[in-house]
Amino acid sequence: MAEFVWTARSALHQAVVPGTLGAMTAGAGVVLTEIRDFDLVQIMARRGQWEATAKAVKAHFGVAAPAVRTVAAAKTATLIWSGADQLMALSPRAAGASQPVNALRPVFEDVASLSDQSDGRCLIRMSGPRVREMLAKLSSVDLHDGMFPVGAAAATSIDHTAVNLWREADAADGSPVFNVLVFSSFADSLWDTIVDAAAEYGIEVANPARLAA
Repeated sequence: MAEFVWTARSALHQAVVPGTLGAMTAGAGVVLTEIRDFDLVQIMARRGQWEATAKAVKAHFGVAAPAVRTVAAAKTATLIWSGADQLMALSPRAAGASQPVNALRPVFEDVASLSDQSDGRCLIRMSGPRVREMLAKLSSVDLHDGMFPVGAAAATSIDHTAVNLWREADAADGSPVFNVLVFSSFADSLWDTIVDAAAEYGIEVANPARLAA
């Protein structure tokens, strides 16, 4: 009898090839990194239960639930606003752990519905001195510092593809850093779109990285 071994692979495993792309006359203007090995749980308050859900978030994660269009950094997870009365909890994938919703189910029992999105999304980190210009071609969100500071988030679209976009702390060189979560089925197409938009600035595709704790 034939034996089968199932190995989960990122939807971007063929698209992400570390190296340089596009115009590199003055170095890379955009740095692209796929972030792998994460757990992602969608937390949606049930009707009339947002206050109770927010209290459960505070009790479990130790920080207030993210305000509209923001992220909140907890010790064990990044909490991302994803719409009215809902958020996502993004955390490093624990070795040998069971389904991530199992740990949260007792916390949100009777007040929120949970959905494991870990293998249903891809996470792309974008940085570099020209990253804002590149994103301006693809998104209608105003990414200027005054309108989209560190910690800001948006549930928006890039090239007609629904994404969750947020800004984390600036890179060591002072350039802004943006993260985008996209459904896995659209990830390959979105990656190509980002590469096309960034080509004129020069691209460094970094090795895929694990989500940092």
